[in-house]
Amino acid sequence: MYKPAFELAGILRRDGPAYRENHRLLREQERVIDAIVDCRTEALGGHVEECCQCAYTRIRYNSCRNRHCPKCQSLARAKWVEARKAELLPVEYFHVVFTVPKEIAEIAFYNRRAVYDILFRATAQTLTTIARDPRHLGAEIGFFAVLHTWGQNLLHHPHLHCVVPGGGLSPDGKRWISCPPGFFLHVKVLSRLFRRLFLEQLEDAFYRQELRFPGSIEPMQDAFAFADLLCSLEDREWVVYAKPPFGGPRQALDYLGRYTHRVALSNERLLDVKEGQVTFQWKDYRSKGREKSRVMTLESDEFIRRFLIHVLPRGFQRIRFFGLLANRNRKALLAECRRLLAPPMSDLLPNPDDYCTMRKPLTEESIRCCPNCGKGEMVRILTIAPAWPSPDSS
Repeated sequence: MYKPAFELAGILRRDGPAYRENHRLLREQERVIDAIVDCRTEALGGHVEECCQCAYTRIRYNSCRNRHCPKCQSLARAKWVEARKAELLPVEYFHVVFTVPKEIAEIAFYNRRAVYDILFRATAQTLTTIARDPRHLGAEIGFFAVLHTWGQNLLHHPHLHCVVPGGGLSPDGKRWISCPPGFFLHVKVLSRLFRRLFLEQLEDAFYRQELRFPGSIEPMQDAFAFADLLCSLEDREWVVYAKPPFGGPRQALDYLGRYTHRVALSNERLLDVKEGQVTFQWKDYRSKGREKSRVMTLESDEFIRRFLIHVLPRGFQRIRFFGLLANRNRKALLAECRRLLAPPMSDLLPNPDDYCTMRKPLTEESIRCCPNCGKGEMVRILTIAPAWPSPDSS
């Protein structure tokens, strides 16, 4: 099995204690560091496996299952994809991204739960309102949204990725109304409604005293200063953009698995760790040239700081479903959509029995194959108790 040369766990194991000593951390950030450091070590226990062919044995330690750990996302992703497969419709799928100005991002930095919730609500209201308008689509749509709080350089950049089927149910629920090929909704119309809804809800949160303004944004706690900020943001164009549509349900399914369960960076992006510095690869999407790949080197303290920015509040849902895909009526509404569209699809991925089988088509590697002889299958023969209680997953 491929193992990256450098891992986030190694950085936190080496430089985390000094960082924790010199910085005040939130409780959930402490939990995440503990979980990632202990992941797949004797601290969490494990089991011994033996090959049924050559009697080769190995120890496999348990994972932390923390959603911020880069080593624990492949199986969570496989489970999530399996649940989503039955929900795909035989239509074009679209990818719409909602971003906020840097002033809003700065407020969100100190008010993560409140502002991220507003981001979800304003986005959902924007898409459903414009889609229902007969001048645009005139249909009830369904979609899911995924919160990302980072850019490729690991700085704070909250934005929502929405994956939307190309159409929806008519108001009477008796017809499927399709989008024009290759086009969903006007992004400028989406942007302006999103801006208005977001600022209205942010103002409400301010007057309900749900926001705090420490550090550099302390002046914003004054009502007049906050009102001036809102006025300046009303006059600015907010960035909402639509990426090229997916080619079909199969590509949409592949995208779901790659894009939903991600942390701020993967271990594969780490290029070097030495002398108190971390070097990693990133993509500069603002670059106009073809070559967008860049290399960045940060002091370990700054690298850890940037990573911990993206630890979410405990229990916060970063993937949410709306409209036809909302949990309450999802099953019945999707069944009606399929009836109106076409017979069920037959070209989706096979339905595996367990996570070990799921992992192979998603990662192109098997965790059962014997690494010694390459022929036998590893069978669990002994369970190892944890060295100490595992940290809570967040």
